[in-house]
Amino acid sequence: MSLTAGSRPDGTRPPAAVEEPTVAVATAAAKDRVPRRTSKAGKVSWRIRLRRDRALILMTLPVIALLLLFNYVPLLGNVVAFQEYDPYVSSNGITAIFHSPWVGVEQFSRMLDDPLFWSATKNTIVLFVLQLVLFFPVPIVLALVINSVIRPRVRAVAQAIMYLPHFFSWVLVVTVFQQILGGAGIIAQTMEKHGWSGFDLMTNADLFKYLVIGQTVWKDAGWGIIVFLAALSAVSTDLYEAAAMDGAGRWRRMWHVTLPALRPVIALLLVLRVGDALSVGFEQFLLQRYAVGAGASEVLDTYVWNVGIQNGDFSYAAAVGLVKGVIGVCLVLGANKVAHLLGEQGVYKK
Repeated sequence: MSLTAGSRPDGTRPPAAVEEPTVAVATAAAKDRVPRRTSKAGKVSWRIRLRRDRALILMTLPVIALLLLFNYVPLLGNVVAFQEYDPYVSSNGITAIFHSPWVGVEQFSRMLDDPLFWSATKNTIVLFVLQLVLFFPVPIVLALVINSVIRPRVRAVAQAIMYLPHFFSWVLVVTVFQQILGGAGIIAQTMEKHGWSGFDLMTNADLFKYLVIGQTVWKDAGWGIIVFLAALSAVSTDLYEAAAMDGAGRWRRMWHVTLPALRPVIALLLVLRVGDALSVGFEQFLLQRYAVGAGASEVLDTYVWNVGIQNGDFSYAAAVGLVKGVIGVCLVLGANKVAHLLGEQGVYKK
């Protein structure tokens, strides 16, 4: 029996040889199959993210432009804190910066020797502590109370009523309190009809700090309720059902399910509040300054307004504002570090 070329002695043919692709062809095929990535495994390159999220980026560009224009560009004006700034030395206030003399840290030394600055700082710290103790827990408690209401319609009405004062201006808030607690208010008139007189809480300098806390609670507690109720809405009802099946009562479920769900939000808002410790308010105190006197109502924000705008001492006001901002940044970083040590994310991750 004759054998054909390439056949085996048993008459079968060997399997055809598979041609190995060249290195260039294999590399090109791999590039077509696998998207470009950065050197770190699992990280998509910024070019791919840019193409993928270009619609979102275009929508955020106006917001970024406004943020740069009104929040970051004015930071360049802090240079006047190291000058004896005179806006009339040039044709406009911007070019006057380049013609004003430099004085180094003279404005900061003057600030440390100013008793009015320390009085405003003391009032600011006292009001911050009172707000942290008396105001910060109120939205949490109210959110827990509203969340425990079973009927959705009652919950919605209560939430709307508590949130409505947030849209009122401080002028309206102070006016409402004046009509209730002032010398000619409802309470004073009612007391006069029954033989009592001399009630005027709006001009009592000793109780002013508690008055402004009450105004803040009435106006802004509703905003905090919205934030905490949004966090509570993400809690699975299965957790409450499982806790109830294990015999946990209402208080146990609140302690072991509700509060742990609120803890990240509480930590975040607490970090932001600590970072804003030196900004307890401006318009609220400015409106009531003449009723109780500067000794009780002067805080750092109103102090900067008085020395900078009313007295025209722009360099000194800029120095006070710069110190206030630097301390605020340090407080945010420190509070966020404490949040990380307690196992919370805070404002940003580690």
